[in-house]
Amino acid sequence: MADLIIMRQGATEEEIEKVVKKIEKLGFQAHISRGTERTIIGIIGDTREISDEVFRVLPGVSEVISILKEYKLASRDFHPNDTIIDVNGIKIGEGYFVIMAGPCSVESKEQLYKTAKYVKEKGAKILRGAVFKPRTSPYSFLGLGAEGLKIIKEIKEELEIPVITEVMSPEEVEIVSEVSDILQIGTRNMFNYRLLQKVGRIDKPVLLKRNFSAKISEFLNCAEYILKEGNNKVILCERGIRTFDSEFTRNILDLSAIPILKKETHLPIIVDPSHGTGRRDLVIPMSKAAIGAGADGLIIEVHPKPEEALSDGFQSITLDMFSNLMNEITPFIEITKKKM
Repeated sequence: MADLIIMRQGATEEEIEKVVKKIEKLGFQAHISRGTERTIIGIIGDTREISDEVFRVLPGVSEVISILKEYKLASRDFHPNDTIIDVNGIKIGEGYFVIMAGPCSVESKEQLYKTAKYVKEKGAKILRGAVFKPRTSPYSFLGLGAEGLKIIKEIKEELEIPVITEVMSPEEVEIVSEVSDILQIGTRNMFNYRLLQKVGRIDKPVLLKRNFSAKISEFLNCAEYILKEGNNKVILCERGIRTFDSEFTRNILDLSAIPILKKETHLPIIVDPSHGTGRRDLVIPMSKAAIGAGADGLIIEVHPKPEEALSDGFQSITLDMFSNLMNEITPFIEITKKKM
């Protein structure tokens, strides 16, 4: 079984091209990763029946490696260097730290404008706000839909801030991608394979939230669905998992997942302490802990009046609390030597 072909240092473009043509002739796709010293060529597809010797004998080939994991494109074995994603000049990934902040749901232009203006002034680089809301109860507020997208577009252009919003179905991808700079796949849709394939075919960053009952391997395999379709701008988001204890927190924020993911994958990792705990008083301390664990950024729910919020008010922090959060986490980010 062959999955990765390591070319010798100084391998010529002709030698690399011969390997690529061989891969394609066998019915597979080739993924080329060029490092400072060596070029790595990944084989996309089920390679269990392919012998290493098929490629080992080709000129310029140094080593042929098999990846036993189901996820390949998401694997650090496949892509040793960290992926850094650019969103309108804002870098997300190794060496950079980004804050995404805003209300859980867009409720009105006034509410979103007030929140967006404040969080941007305090250091948030990306505005969050959902217009399509997957809710446990069909009687809960389900978002403003198309009207909400119009509001997001107006605020985005007026304040010149990139936005992230959730997409719930393949049919919504095109309309949401016309407005949103990052498409969010929520926890309930992590296993929506048709949706993952659809966002994998567009040229937009995708933030994939971990399902509240998903294993890390399942999380990475879902990222693989997006990567396999050609979209390599995938951002992972740890947002808490369900356990037996729901008396004190909504979920348990799995901070151990951050260093594990850093070892397993090259993709950036964002942490959501709002959904991860379900309590606004835990957002600041868990944000600090996430930074210490190696996260590349945070996505925070902020509302001018959480007590009046139409969704998730109990976990949304106030504007003043967001200011405190930025003041308290800045020294932690500086210790990591990441740029904001």
